[in-house]
Amino acid sequence: MTEIIESSHIVGVKLARLKAFGDERGRFLETFRKDWFPERTWEIVQTNRSDSRAGVLRGLHYHFHQVDYWYVPHGRVRVGLADLRRASPTFGASEIIEIGDHNDTGVFIPTGVAHGFYALTDATLTYLVDNYYDGSDEFGVAWDDPTLAVAWDATTPILSGRDRANPRLADIPDAQRP
Repeated sequence: MTEIIESSHIVGVKLARLKAFGDERGRFLETFRKDWFPERTWEIVQTNRSDSRAGVLRGLHYHFHQVDYWYVPHGRVRVGLADLRRASPTFGASEIIEIGDHNDTGVFIPTGVAHGFYALTDATLTYLVDNYYDGSDEFGVAWDDPTLAVAWDATTPILSGRDRANPRLADIPDAQRP
């Protein structure tokens, strides 16, 4: 049975410790059930897949109107999270979670929590979202912001131009901060 635990660092972030069943033919596991997260009325409207080569860092991104649920079916990634919600008791907290390569864990990321991942190997990340992509609800904060101190352990990651240009938290206008 899947075990759902709350992060000890960031309120509202939940980890689904998935249970795999295997035999000589292979493995089977449930990767998501909406009843694992009863505090959220789920309507999954979009699923996405991101393929990254080792060394790629994507993020940090955050939304006001979208929650994410991440799972890595192939490879291994280091998920980086930072709580940007000013009203949260864990505001400013950051966390790293390694998932993939038979560490079958799903990560539930609430609105206002900045998220990204660093591919430790070539990797595929799938994510379910409860709103269609909307560029006006896509914000970023610098992956290496010292205020957030996300412990990526990545000295020279491969970044997109957009992620390289993300501002530090202190430089984000109030209207764009959760």
